Amino acid sequence: MLPEFAFIGRSNVGKSSLINLLTEKKDLAKVSDLPGKTKLINFFTINGTWSLVDLPGYGYAHVAKTERQLFNTAVRDYLSHRPTLRRTFVLIDSRHEPQEMDLKFVHWMGTHSLPFALIFTKIDKQAAQHSRNTIDRFRAAMAKSTDAQPPVFASSSTTKSGRAEILAFIAGALPAHNAPKPFTGAPMMNHPRRPPSTPVGDEMAGDDLDD
Repeated sequence: MLPEFAFIGRSNVGKSSLINLLTEKKDLAKVSDLPGKTKLINFFTINGTWSLVDLPGYGYAHVAKTERQLFNTAVRDYLSHRPTLRRTFVLIDSRHEPQEMDLKFVHWMGTHSLPFALIFTKIDKQAAQHSRNTIDRFRAAMAKSTDAQPPVFASSSTTKSGRAEILAFIAGALPAHNAPKPFTGAPMMNHPRRPPSTPVGDEMAGDDLDD
């Protein structure tokens, strides 16, 4: 199986827009006005060398409480036990002060020694100094509960900022014999799939609310 790189975040963080930016496929990940759009763990093969994994979000699910618990369990099992998962990119909205749900999630990742990186989204929505300040405050808040020091990226689906850096980081994490050429064009994609080993069902829901 190919190395996997997962993307997750709470509602309205811009996950679908970021995935569409990285792949240069406008409608690959559906942007919805309704939280809970993403109900499955979706896999996309990139350049035949790695898989981009679109995870249901955390912090909000447009489902009953019992289904929400099942959704949380499915994502937790994937993150904890997936042997081909190389890195999880946790998306954070750069416009806001540190949010408790984000801090709890990265704390959980850190305490379980799961490799992750932070992507601060929507940096075009405010002045560059404001983005830098919110990133610094989040890192300071995170340091209070975990010793993890993840890589940090800043992105904008509008200006395409961060795309090259994120893809270069992924390319550098691939096995040498499997490393792709530099990303100079739109990666080739296949249809979303769900391996039998992934513990996810149609009743599970997350969030994929974007601008």
